Amino acid sequence: MGRNIRKRRSSMATKAVAASAALALGGGGLIWANFYASAHESNNSGQNQTKAANAAAQVATISCPDVGQKLTSVPNGAKQGVATELANLDKQITEAYTRLASTRQAQAGDAGFVQNAIVGPLKEKRAATIDRIRINIQRAGGQFDNSLSQLAACTTQAANNTNAGQGGQNNNGGQQNNGGQQGGNGGQQNNGGQNNNNGGQQNNGGQNNNGGQQNNGGQQGGNGGQAGNGPVASDFVDITKVQANVKAKPRKNGQASTGTFTSRCGVNANNKFNTDNVIVAPGVTNGAHHLHDYVGNQSNDAFANNNTFAAAQTSCQNQQDKSSYYWPVLRVQDGTKEFDQNRDGGGKEGNVGKVLKAKQAEIKFVGSPKAKVVAMPQFLRIITGDAKTTTNGLANANAHWSCTGFENKVQLTEQYPICPQGSNVVRTFAFQSCWDGKNIDSANHRTHVAFADANGNCQNGFKAIPQLTMRLVYAVPAPVIQNGQVKNAYAVDGFPEQLHKPSTDHDDFINVMNAQLNNKIANCVNKGQQCQ
Repeated sequence: MGRNIRKRRSSMATKAVAASAALALGGGGLIWANFYASAHESNNSGQNQTKAANAAAQVATISCPDVGQKLTSVPNGAKQGVATELANLDKQITEAYTRLASTRQAQAGDAGFVQNAIVGPLKEKRAATIDRIRINIQRAGGQFDNSLSQLAACTTQAANNTNAGQGGQNNNGGQQNNGGQQGGNGGQQNNGGQNNNNGGQQNNGGQNNNGGQQNNGGQQGGNGGQAGNGPVASDFVDITKVQANVKAKPRKNGQASTGTFTSRCGVNANNKFNTDNVIVAPGVTNGAHHLHDYVGNQSNDAFANNNTFAAAQTSCQNQQDKSSYYWPVLRVQDGTKEFDQNRDGGGKEGNVGKVLKAKQAEIKFVGSPKAKVVAMPQFLRIITGDAKTTTNGLANANAHWSCTGFENKVQLTEQYPICPQGSNVVRTFAFQSCWDGKNIDSANHRTHVAFADANGNCQNGFKAIPQLTMRLVYAVPAPVIQNGQVKNAYAVDGFPEQLHKPSTDHDDFINVMNAQLNNKIANCVNKGQQCQ
């Protein structure tokens, strides 16, 4: 599915603005502190302070290249070490972003503060970490791509120039066309008419919002939201005002596999939460930097392995399905101080508000419109979507937001829907449905699987597998937008520098079914049966 592209200020133009403000690299973060008053005081450095303050006010977040997505091959002997160092890169960005948030006064008075005190040191830390990745790979006999060393430097992004709103990148993302079939090669069209400017709202003339914490039940700070790092009003749209944008499904041929297999695994009634991600950061506590809901396998944490998964209990009705299905929680920013308010991955990293449990979590495997499917291999790992689209862009985005009663007409990637009374918020995911036939994972956790093309065909010798689709339904209090700010906002958990953008939604799957069940699913799908 194609994407309508809305023109935005180019990165070069943004850099020119920053340069004219005498600030090579600005800051963005959890708070927009009260630097306006001091920046405009009459003193010898007042002009420079004003320039620094104005430049800082244009900035929403910090942007660092995603090293993990660039990895193509990691030897088995280096995987744990590389995963640990990749997690260190995420931790360094989190720490730098937090420092950006807490030093607005210093930024207002010193145009070089961000570069000298935050971005420069961050580059040095990242360079050392990337070098340790090189050492791990080469010690294990692998080849290191030296171009990765060029990814150490980070920039900052202006409020109206984060990558999440920009087109021009191929999604390859298989936007869902209902029933789980994907249209491939496209990002959902915004169609909302709202400018996703990533947080350029001024907080009452720059008044200090005391660290970005919520005031009076949902009032947002500079970058929006209860913790001051999103969302903002432009991240929401009244779904009744969005034109229909769901395209037709690919046409089926005589080889189509039309059956389905449904696994009923509940809605996390056991309250299994953690901020780990064993796929991308095995052995690293808080590797996700945000909270996950888990259904299915009950032993998933940072230290689980295939043996752990196979021996675990499951929340699925079919006890043979010990697969792990997990996704970032959804929260309503109503002022609630959740159980993780003072924990890593929770309030300490800008993930705040009341955790909402899905009313429904529907898990279904569907077929291909063009081919019979082969059985999934046991322990196959798939991540769909991208938790870092605010800085990575939409190339791997696969978020779908809608409302009950609108799912066949409107699917949103870059905005959260405001649903009419009686309608619920829906998150849906259509996972990659083509497999390379060999690997259960890959160095960047993406290249071993792929989306079908716009016609529903697997390319490059990949084989069609049963496509996992998930539908999560939530009773969400409708946000209210007043005076350019959103009250009672809801948002998906994420990395703090990603500003809780809708496009960062993602989902994770580890197939922990034995060969018997994997074959049963493939047979049901191929024979056009509806099984569970």
